[in-house]
Amino acid sequence: MIPFLISALKIIFLLGFLIFIHEAGHLIVAKICKVKVNEFALGFGPIIFAKQRKETKYELRLIPFGGFCNMEGEEENSEAEGSFSKASIPRRLAIISAGAIVNIFFGLIVYFILISSTGNYITNIVDNTIEGYVAQEIGLQKEDKIVQIGDYKTNNKYDMKKSLEKNNGEEIVIKIERQGELKEYKVKPTGVASKYTGIYLDNNCKIVTIDKDSPAEKQGIQSNDKILQINHEEINGDLEKAIGKIQEKGQGTILLTVERGKEEVEIELKPETKYTYYLGVTLKQAEDTFANHIIYGGIETKDFVFSILDNIKKLFTGKVGTDQMMGPVGISEVVAKTNGLQEFIYMLALISLSLGVTNLLPIPALDGGKILILLIEAIRRKPMKQETEIKIQLLGFSILMALSLYITYQDILRIF
Repeated sequence: MIPFLISALKIIFLLGFLIFIHEAGHLIVAKICKVKVNEFALGFGPIIFAKQRKETKYELRLIPFGGFCNMEGEEENSEAEGSFSKASIPRRLAIISAGAIVNIFFGLIVYFILISSTGNYITNIVDNTIEGYVAQEIGLQKEDKIVQIGDYKTNNKYDMKKSLEKNNGEEIVIKIERQGELKEYKVKPTGVASKYTGIYLDNNCKIVTIDKDSPAEKQGIQSNDKILQINHEEINGDLEKAIGKIQEKGQGTILLTVERGKEEVEIELKPETKYTYYLGVTLKQAEDTFANHIIYGGIETKDFVFSILDNIKKLFTGKVGTDQMMGPVGISEVVAKTNGLQEFIYMLALISLSLGVTNLLPIPALDGGKILILLIEAIRRKPMKQETEIKIQLLGFSILMALSLYITYQDILRIF
């Protein structure tokens, strides 16, 4: 009972707090722009606490997953003083975007503080080379600084990994700084083969997601299948054992026995050979100084932002399916499973940043959709007809609701 209560409190606090700062962003900027806020509420449903302060009624409602900031003239045109609809376009843009911007900046600040306080940063300075890899063949030395791989600057091992992945094993130019002198080498990174299936498992060997056009998808494996046996050997929910059996040498086709609903299904899976490319170096850890905490904390925060933007790009280009998205139910499960304060704070930052970026997408019913309508109004130099705007917002809301229900359904399947 106590673990359940702790999990519930974590979920309520995280989602409630992020929604609160989002709506507070709208509230504060509206006040600065002299727009009247009639009602500011945290939560939905019956009011359990309310206080009137000047023009605004502040409320705490029973259901903690939501909130709103109700401005005069926001939903329909109003001629009253301080009406949102009478405010200038720049002021309306500032008010609408404020919630998402608060979430983004909060996520970035929290993530930066978390990362810059933990240490253990890996530099781009060579500590040793590994036998059998290209770095040793071309004569890279200890203390060499790898400053560029191909077209990409490298500040740490993560930059190197991304650069090599994008290069995909082709010959490439790397730039090395050695004793103040810049050197260039043309190299072909060393490829290490592994078996690629396209499936991603949780800790209980349940398939969470499947890559599009992967061997697993082509051969009929589905999300939420749970692997029971590999080549007739029981897995018993052992993730390491499952990965080891899949990657085991000397076998081409793998026979999987999966639990699908109430049935057991046997599927022949033929993995593809996938190469991961390396230079073959171990890199030095950065000195534990205040300056390095700030520098590397900033670098990792930047990478954090670009990884989220990259995931959104993959969604719109079809590289990530909607079945791999996560809604409130899935987020709640992840938050409930966080272990310790640091992991919880990391999830707080991640969800805050994701919420802010997603909210700015130009989709009707989101803040980004409202911003798009205002920009159209600025270009046309006249407002859109209210009936047309309402229809667009309702269409966007309907699409978002349908998507939310689908994602929630997928979340529930993943859990149960």
